[in-house]
Amino acid sequence: MPVLVMKFGGTSVANLDRIRRAAKRVGVEVAKGYDVIVIVSAMSGKTNELVGWVSETSPMFDAREYDAVVSSGENVTAGLMALTLQEMDVPARSWQGWQVPLRTTSAHSAARIEEIPTENLSSKFREGMRVAVVAGFQGVSPEGRITTLGRGGSDTTAVAFAAAFDAERCDIYTDVDGVYTTDPRITDKARKLDRIAFEEMLELASLGAKVLQTRSVELAMRYKVKLRVLSSFEEQSDSAGTLVCDEEEIMESKVVAGVAFSRDEAKMTLLSVADRPGIAATIFTALSEGGVNVDMIVQNISEEGRTDMTFSCPIDQVRRAEAALAKARSEKALNFSELVADTGVAKVSVVGIGMRSHTGVAAKMFQVLSAEGINIKVITTSEIKISVLIDRKYMELAVQALHDAFELEKAA
Repeated sequence: MPVLVMKFGGTSVANLDRIRRAAKRVGVEVAKGYDVIVIVSAMSGKTNELVGWVSETSPMFDAREYDAVVSSGENVTAGLMALTLQEMDVPARSWQGWQVPLRTTSAHSAARIEEIPTENLSSKFREGMRVAVVAGFQGVSPEGRITTLGRGGSDTTAVAFAAAFDAERCDIYTDVDGVYTTDPRITDKARKLDRIAFEEMLELASLGAKVLQTRSVELAMRYKVKLRVLSSFEEQSDSAGTLVCDEEEIMESKVVAGVAFSRDEAKMTLLSVADRPGIAATIFTALSEGGVNVDMIVQNISEEGRTDMTFSCPIDQVRRAEAALAKARSEKALNFSELVADTGVAKVSVVGIGMRSHTGVAAKMFQVLSAEGINIKVITTSEIKISVLIDRKYMELAVQALHDAFELEKAA
């Protein structure tokens, strides 16, 4: 039998009625002749509740026990989904990560998948099981302890199973009906895309679009897993949702595929840093060791052997960045006059594989922002994206103006 992977997020399995609705979708695919691997998240809100219990019980918790607790939400959903399918006369059983086994590293709460042996599930499929309901987000370490993959880890679980079992497709069911040109809550002109290239989806996910977890898209791109993003609340058809696929499978695409944004950014500037070989390595090694996720980086022109260094990071990592750089200065590894934090900024980006072969995208983007009176603080580019930092109060205006300027409401 061909294999299909179906992943249901927390809102899709939030209660028993929604689990029944999801199970009916699974039953439809079984009737088409698929063996189905269903990956489930915890019921909506359950993981947050479990995390809260852990923090209240032990503020300085053991990460191994943290994983044991927070992974339990997926176990409950998997069991309930298997029971529901059995009531529908669909041969199904639940699987926890260690039973598969989904083997991971030992980095508790942020483990990475190392291997998914297929024999256990494949043997059960040969014996007549039609649906394997697997608890997402979890695996087992080399030491035999339960691990979790970090927030959004069930998406990564689903793609990893699709790759391991050479699945025909991996369907991600969520509370949105596909990938849009931008957030429909920002502009009602946002258009659902029928197809989007892996690289575009990866950029959009990393730049703030929350439809798919970044690691899941990376994995899909590496193993050429076809991803389809669907709503679990709408009627389905073979063309429903958005297909995330190879660039070659898209006949023709617009120069810009979408506009992404991130509200929670901060701009950090180190004033009067010594301009010498190795200074950048010193700064960003200190930030890396402090657990700061740096994005955009700009170094100013040097004057009299001193320069300014600007970078962006998530707003909730500002204190971590300040502590890391203060430590480096106290240890005499770094000398600067002042660290200035601007926590009132947002990042806005345009993304599109068509930018590889078309000129003028940057010029058009900057002209649009200028016409709206929006000042650009930092710019960074890649082959298929241009990102800017601007004052947060102008973020929605910038997104709407760029969406209109690149006519994203129109199909290619």
